[in-house]
Amino acid sequence: MGDTVQGAGVVVTGAGGGIGAALARRFAAGGARVVVNDLDAARTEALAAEIGAVAVVGDASLTLDAARDALDGRVDVYCANAGLASPGDVFADEDVWAAAWDVNVMAHVRAARALLPDWLERGGGRFVSTASAAGLLTMIGAAPYSVTKHGVVAFAEWLSLTYGHRGIKVHAVCPQGVRTDMLTAAGSAGELVLVPGAIEPEAVADALLDAMAEDRFLVLPHPEVAGFYRARAQDTDRWLGGMNRLQRAWERNGA
Repeated sequence: MGDTVQGAGVVVTGAGGGIGAALARRFAAGGARVVVNDLDAARTEALAAEIGAVAVVGDASLTLDAARDALDGRVDVYCANAGLASPGDVFADEDVWAAAWDVNVMAHVRAARALLPDWLERGGGRFVSTASAAGLLTMIGAAPYSVTKHGVVAFAEWLSLTYGHRGIKVHAVCPQGVRTDMLTAAGSAGELVLVPGAIEPEAVADALLDAMAEDRFLVLPHPEVAGFYRARAQDTDRWLGGMNRLQRAWERNGA
């Protein structure tokens, strides 16, 4: 791990807790110079004090310049980790859909716009998108979340295929259940689908650092997701039928 991140300038958004905090701790332990970002000032500043990082409080889309300044102008690894759980179906309010799109997709686009000119000039940089297994598969009871997480996986793929030959490394982190506040917010659907196999945030951080060491795009902290992803592609109708059975089970349990 140390060889991958030693001395690197790393920004982690959504670092007030959960996966973001675990990522920040791992990078700091590996010798990186870390900036942690979150809307929650108290939690962000406490984490920064704990790991010797710099806290930049505020909306991730609006604070990248401050984070870059804190790293003397050089960001080597950017972890676009901030996200919204956004449960609901097709009838969710327009504001819910818009917020999910803005945070789960457009925040990544804005960060890439800001970072790519420098990265392309010097021929290197790593962009880490915290997506979800829902971005490869789907999630019952969470249409805005599922759709936007598909979007962020698609954007990460596009970045990789467009700039990989110019030194840009991209990683899409796609866990299933992780024991965070977001899992709690998933409600009864999360209880049915995600809680039984939930892992700690530190396992997600371990999986990312392993993928970085191997320059591997897809980060699957739950290895079984690879099999589900293959099954979805090989026989989509069968896979959709299985997911519909899961939907019906959720409805019978009082969704």
